[in-house]
Amino acid sequence: MRIGRMLLLMQRESSRRGAPVLSVESAIGRGPFAILSFTVLSARTRDETTISAGRRLLSRAPTPHKLARLTLPQIQKLIYPVGFYKTKARHLHSLSRTLIRNFRGEVPGDFKSLISLPGVGRKTANIVLASAFGKHTIGVDTHVHRISNRLGLVKTKTPGKTNDALDRLIPEKYKKKLNMSMVAFGQTVCTPLRPKCRECPLSKTCPKIGVHPKA
Repeated sequence: MRIGRMLLLMQRESSRRGAPVLSVESAIGRGPFAILSFTVLSARTRDETTISAGRRLLSRAPTPHKLARLTLPQIQKLIYPVGFYKTKARHLHSLSRTLIRNFRGEVPGDFKSLISLPGVGRKTANIVLASAFGKHTIGVDTHVHRISNRLGLVKTKTPGKTNDALDRLIPEKYKKKLNMSMVAFGQTVCTPLRPKCRECPLSKTCPKIGVHPKA
């Protein structure tokens, strides 16, 4: 199956099932700072929890300057109960000050500058570039890593290796769509433990690598 068709089927099915990640844009907006903040908050946290925390944080601190004026306890209270909220609060506080000091309070639109920010790694940088700036980058999280291997698109052990492999494999025009499509699909159909293979629109062509036969 062609990549474009595969992503379209993923998008349709996960939209029909109300994937949480698809409501992020309407909940927090499309601005680079909102997307960056949400992505930092989202690591190892369910999107429903992240969306609530993101709304609270951005309603109080919609810009780096306003975030920098908050204390760590204030940020912690706003983002709780996201996973590792104390660490993320420190990263967000430092990140806001770095944006002000080095980038005039604006989120940079290039990979090298983004990964220089506290708490921002390869995945976060690529998601921000794709979502906020329309760049053709692939953000690989656990959903993308899992689904890419189940489909047999790649055969990799780590998200980093998956990112490298997908970057070579996926046509440029589909790269920025891939993260959102696979995350939404991973939340609703191709779930970690009990994937809904019998209900999956890709079932006939998917090799189901690593999936229990009864799925």
